[in-house]
Amino acid sequence: METSESLSAYKQNKSVKDRLRHHFLTWLRLTNQPVVKLYRGFGTNASLTVHGSVFRRSALPRKTYRNSIFLNLFGLLRLFLVRPYPHATVRILAGDQLAETQSDTDGYFRVDVPLTKSLSCGWHTVHAQLIAASSENVLNECEGQVLVPPHTEFGCISDIDDTFLVSHSATILKRLKVILTRNAHSRQPFEGVVAHYQLLAEANSGSNATNPFFYVSSSEWNLYDYILEFSKKNGLPEGVYLLSPLKQFSEVFKTGQGKHMTKFARIVRILEAYPNQRFILLGDDTQEDPNIYAALVRHFPERIVAVYIRQVHGKNEPKTRDILREVEVAGVPICYFAHSADARKHSLELGLIAT
Repeated sequence: METSESLSAYKQNKSVKDRLRHHFLTWLRLTNQPVVKLYRGFGTNASLTVHGSVFRRSALPRKTYRNSIFLNLFGLLRLFLVRPYPHATVRILAGDQLAETQSDTDGYFRVDVPLTKSLSCGWHTVHAQLIAASSENVLNECEGQVLVPPHTEFGCISDIDDTFLVSHSATILKRLKVILTRNAHSRQPFEGVVAHYQLLAEANSGSNATNPFFYVSSSEWNLYDYILEFSKKNGLPEGVYLLSPLKQFSEVFKTGQGKHMTKFARIVRILEAYPNQRFILLGDDTQEDPNIYAALVRHFPERIVAVYIRQVHGKNEPKTRDILREVEVAGVPICYFAHSADARKHSLELGLIAT
């Protein structure tokens, strides 16, 4: 049987260990407190799709962006030191409705909340609470934004890496170099892409409305704040982001290498949410965008306005041209371009944007 002295020593050692661990995590700008996080959602005036993640350990927001390889490497790696909180109870307040859901094994949750009162078009604030399993205590809470888009002439669904963000996705060593040594402020968009996207957002949308943008990527939710900060800094149209499941630290070298067909399913979810809306698809030739977009044209031929594919990886050009030829035969305009100026010219010729 343990003596009172040994129990006291054990508690003291444990307390010291806990304090050291707390200081180490603080130095890393990580927190071991339970956290619920909402991502930008989307919906209609009848229903909202609210989604997010629950964490046992999560990264605190980055405060400074300095041109330091060490700080950029450190800032990126800690995003993969998160620990998801599976099977956690989350309470959602959206519009005038309350809903409860549970996170999956990756800590992710998504819930469709039906509304009894219609919401106007635009961004709406929703709230989430993380509820303790053994009681009704609120462990953490946050708020997020959900977009109810207006019905416009078209919406846009865009990939991220190598579509508007220079990422070198086709070459793993180059991709790792750029993502590990640069930050959301030092990364670069392709020349002219922001101006093209802004024109697409504003075109023929009417007063006080813009064409909705959805950014669908194989990049993980670990990079959500990183991508959002990059988009804000560079003036990309505000939109909804649908990324891939969280990765752990051991998988950091596989970032952006998710199951690409889940991307097809995420885009289908958008198309089904807005059955009367047509969409422009924008991607690149480094991975599976041409195949995914061709499959969407086969399934939804009347819903796709045009397909834009950025030419980044020369080895994929013959295959990409064959795929896009099928899309064009199906009656959907295509633009396979190396420079955003060519994509912008194509949009102008189709009457999608004005000069």
